[in-house]
Amino acid sequence: MNDERTHRPEWVEKERENEFATAYVKAAASASPKRWVKRKERSVKEYVEGVLNNDRTILAQAITLVESNAAKHMDIAQQILNELLPHVGKSVRIGITGVPGAGKSTFIEAFGTFLCERGHRVAVLAVDPSSSLTGGSILGDKTRMETLARHPRAFIRPSPSGGTLGGVHRKTRETMMLCEAAGYDIILVETVGVGQSEFVVRGMVDFFLMLVLTGAGDELQGMKRGIMELTDAIVINKADGDNKPKALAAQKEYNQILHYLRPATPGWETKAYTCSALLGEGIEEIWRVIEKFVETTKRSGVFDMRRRHQQKDWIYSMIKDYLETSFFSHPVVKEKLPIIENNVISGTQSVTSAVQELIKVYESRET
Repeated sequence: MNDERTHRPEWVEKERENEFATAYVKAAASASPKRWVKRKERSVKEYVEGVLNNDRTILAQAITLVESNAAKHMDIAQQILNELLPHVGKSVRIGITGVPGAGKSTFIEAFGTFLCERGHRVAVLAVDPSSSLTGGSILGDKTRMETLARHPRAFIRPSPSGGTLGGVHRKTRETMMLCEAAGYDIILVETVGVGQSEFVVRGMVDFFLMLVLTGAGDELQGMKRGIMELTDAIVINKADGDNKPKALAAQKEYNQILHYLRPATPGWETKAYTCSALLGEGIEEIWRVIEKFVETTKRSGVFDMRRRHQQKDWIYSMIKDYLETSFFSHPVVKEKLPIIENNVISGTQSVTSAVQELIKVYESRET
């Protein structure tokens, strides 16, 4: 080639030139450098039509708008959601939590694939914990659910929690609405799994399932009663091989405890079940339990009543989030807060008077 040249790094010794020489081809003179072209912003109508037609690209972009904290994006997202309101609320929303190592991702993949094969369309919203230091997230759920991620009837959206439970409140709820408008009739919401998040997710789903491991004797000692009272079903996973007898023993122990606890849903008895997500055993039984739950609660009116209460709770959680943001972003509050913190820490001012002083500043809107 006429344009081929050899190049030796400057630091290479002259006598070793042949060992390090590399060849390259000079670019053609006619070739023009690629130019980055800014993508045209979609209109609200384009987003709405795309979501309703289950255009996965547009759905993902609409979710990105919902997750954004930028005022411009939030405004567009709310316009989109208002247009889609007649098309939401028709899915079954299932919250899934579990102790570390219980196999949540394996269970969700097996359960979601089973539902897809039965003709359902499944959206998985995996709330990924954000770092409190950097704000970053791993967002690795798609890598843990490879089979489900490739299924044409499934949609997996790992979303960062943003480090705040308030972020889960709004972003996950609104993402859920977008997925329902796109035609997904089963919504699986995986919790962060850090205690308080279970209460948040319980407040946005119809059915709440908790995955646990075998060895119930030790785990029941450490299991919080409050968490158990949130669940509509407890599933002992990894009930296979030599572990199956232990799983059956754990199931018996959990059922004994659940018998004395207040059920999470009026008119429904919470029970424990076993499954092997790895082998796919017990998955169909769990789905039958959920189907029976939906049928029972819709017939009694509890299903619709819970949905109405969740909407009402959402209003108050949004108000609290707004007031908290507004308070801490107030310029005088931001200025005085470090000084007042030091006063409290040094013991020269009581906590109550410090809070009252900050609230007085905020309410007076001094600038």
